[in-house]
Amino acid sequence: MSDTRLPESGQQAGKSRHRRHGFSRRSGRHTSDETVLAALDLGTNNCRLLVARPNKRGFSVIDAFSRIVRLGEGLGRSGHLSEPAMDRTIEALKVCADKMHRRRVTRSRVVATEACRQAENCDEFLLRVRDRTGLVIEIISNQEEAELALNGCVPLLDPTIPDAIVFDIGGGSTEIAWAKRDAAGIRQELAVMSIPIGVVTLAERFGGDSYEPEDYRAMIRELADPIRCFDEEHGIAKIFSDGRAQMVGTSGTVTTLAGVHLKLPRYVRDRVDGVYLKYEQVRRVADDLATMNFAGRAAQPCIGTERADLVVAGCAILEAILDRWPAPRIRVGDRGVREGILFGLMEDQP
Repeated sequence: MSDTRLPESGQQAGKSRHRRHGFSRRSGRHTSDETVLAALDLGTNNCRLLVARPNKRGFSVIDAFSRIVRLGEGLGRSGHLSEPAMDRTIEALKVCADKMHRRRVTRSRVVATEACRQAENCDEFLLRVRDRTGLVIEIISNQEEAELALNGCVPLLDPTIPDAIVFDIGGGSTEIAWAKRDAAGIRQELAVMSIPIGVVTLAERFGGDSYEPEDYRAMIRELADPIRCFDEEHGIAKIFSDGRAQMVGTSGTVTTLAGVHLKLPRYVRDRVDGVYLKYEQVRRVADDLATMNFAGRAAQPCIGTERADLVVAGCAILEAILDRWPAPRIRVGDRGVREGILFGLMEDQP
């Protein structure tokens, strides 16, 4: 059982938008007054659940679930969620609903992101999910997704560094949040950006086996212009060059790179969450993975066959971010939207 502390300030992320969505038909009556919270994040590639009990320091995780479902597979070409993708996802959501029921969850929030934002048949999918699992999914905006990721990562931010970039490389989009600490020490979000490009969308366009150097550079260029515009609007590069900003990355890409760098024989969250990677280390691992073929990447214990076709696209997105903001080091977060949801649910407690 892991314990996560509350952020040091009243968090802004999504606070005014929390609606009581999530667990409906199967929640039943509760015989205990003990609060049990659940946060479920359904992304383009992954389905992730956290179940936790609030405590004085934050919350303690009592159950969790994560499965690669590839809900957005083929979405970029067809505009629709495919039947196999929906079936895979619903099977994973059944597991989540059962865990929530067994743990007697009292309050929850279930959100979906880019794949559901884009899909023309999303309403049909959501009705099917509700009918077969009892879960009511809320589709959140790009803005709120970035805010929740920031909120979930606040405990990883160095309080001695005033400004921060928190980025989340997803399956269907990449979110970047720019925040700073005000004179009172409160972390304030300044701006967020969502780029509708993620590891699934890039990998499907450029292929998932081996990449020529020009293909890899082309993927980096896909992100370069929107990142440049965001940077110029807010003057972020100058703040990084002055040493007044830090960077936190939350995604399968950065956690995978950390696991590969550490040469872990298997992925261990406690070894990865919160670790710092130097700029040179990130570049070296990313470049090494980009030159491997599918089999070589799949042989890496922290990648495997499920991620081997996606990780290079993630590396390209990460390199585009570092090209604009060459932070001396990145802090790796195996956390994000789910933790942001949990902090929000705790703030909204009656």
